[in-house]
Amino acid sequence: MTRKVVRMTLDHLAELRAPCRECVFWELDPVRRSRVEEPAAEKEAWMSTVLRDWGSCGRVVLVEDRAVGYVLYAPPAYFPGAGVFPTAPASSDAVLLSALYVEPGARGGGLGRMLVQGMAKDLIERGGLSAVEAFGDTRGPGVLGGGHCLVPVDFLSSVGFKTQRAHATTPRMRMDLRSALSWKDELEAALERLLGAVRPAPKARHDHPRATRSG
Repeated sequence: MTRKVVRMTLDHLAELRAPCRECVFWELDPVRRSRVEEPAAEKEAWMSTVLRDWGSCGRVVLVEDRAVGYVLYAPPAYFPGAGVFPTAPASSDAVLLSALYVEPGARGGGLGRMLVQGMAKDLIERGGLSAVEAFGDTRGPGVLGGGHCLVPVDFLSSVGFKTQRAHATTPRMRMDLRSALSWKDELEAALERLLGAVRPAPKARHDHPRATRSG
């Protein structure tokens, strides 16, 4: 089974299954959101704007070349919907992770972690960014709050996020990209050690002694 994380494009957005494809909770403030007639078109327009103004704003995980999950992230200004949380606003030096979703049938295999790794790698390579923040959910996986999905706090903690501003249900979490860089280096070093352990040892070279002339 092939699994890979790639940059999210408008084509990937169109492939995502509802309700993710039509969710504009993060992208619009409550007033504008209540007036939207075609949320899928609105989300596509939002992504087009972010891609043009800021660049890549998401990663998609493909299993056998089919999109089964995604993560969205951008500077907080692109997510006016986040203003409803009591722990808002996000820090000015951080990128905001808004949504992370993996289809129910594909969960439990580490795809969510792969998406976070892909996001961190992208932000580290861009440079000039300090951290990623996210509004977590303490109520457990799969719980809908106010008509939107939040990332469980337990998952965020497992991939390197720490509480930035506490709250009973929706704490704001933060991952320092310098720590993520160190973690990435450690992961690559561990992988290299693992690969070294399973590679066959090089065959010893047996040089034949040169013949000598008898006097």
